Amino acid sequence: MGWKAKITDYKNYLKIERALSENSIDSYVRDLLKLVNYIETYSEDSTPNKINKTQIQQFIYEVSKVISPRTQARIISGLRSFFDYLVFEGYREDNPLDLIQSPKIGRKLPDVLSNDEITEIIKSIDLSHPQGERNKTILETIYGCGLRVSELINLKISDLFFEEGFIKVTGKGDKVRFVPVHPYTQKLISSYISHIRSHITPSKEDSDIVFLNRRGKKLTRQMIFIILKDLCAKVNIQKNVSPHTLRHSFATYLLKEGVDLRAIQQLLGHESITTTEIYVHLDNSYLQNVVEKFHPRREI
Repeated sequence: MGWKAKITDYKNYLKIERALSENSIDSYVRDLLKLVNYIETYSEDSTPNKINKTQIQQFIYEVSKVISPRTQARIISGLRSFFDYLVFEGYREDNPLDLIQSPKIGRKLPDVLSNDEITEIIKSIDLSHPQGERNKTILETIYGCGLRVSELINLKISDLFFEEGFIKVTGKGDKVRFVPVHPYTQKLISSYISHIRSHITPSKEDSDIVFLNRRGKKLTRQMIFIILKDLCAKVNIQKNVSPHTLRHSFATYLLKEGVDLRAIQQLLGHESITTTEIYVHLDNSYLQNVVEKFHPRREI
């Protein structure tokens, strides 16, 4: 089998066996296609079963000229995973990336917004338009619940359990968690559904989706990104901001207020506490406060 067939099989493996999201799968495939395009461009007569370490090294050398070390590391990791799959399925006896090292990169700490900055952004929204109230509710929901943007755009009306004080969120790998929702956020969502969404005719496939565009379709990740970018420009915030920044800001704010790291892990839906621990690096005062509060000799 050639590249196309192997990549199709690999996509099925990532979806079924590893339960990755469509976005993660697309990222893996994009990086694989870069390798395939390189092979085809330079007329390398090589199949997934026969490509060797030297060819992979040449490809990595070429792409490293135009990408960052972090992106290079991601591509190497993705290719290594693909060839591990081929070895596991018996198509190859070796992984050509086993001896190829990724560039060393430091941990990249995400930008965060202060509570005041987020308030300023939300206050700049023009509420005279129906989309204004929708956009305000979107940003307040992401920030107030610590959602991923994919979780926000896929949120369903049937996922809202306001009487119990929770929303049901489907996260990475289709893992479901219940996230507490503050009465303030509940009020905004209920108002949007009653006064704005009720005047939109939803498409058949998106009839249960909470947040819709003017044509009744589910919003895209890109649209949420554009909405937030435009608002940040409006209030002259220079930070590198994305919808994920609101999620980071939510977690960082909770940490500063003394919320336990395990509780933040559950709220964010992190599978590993190691992922959540990045917020400790954002706020060094956290560990200091822990020592002052819980040190065994604190009362001496």
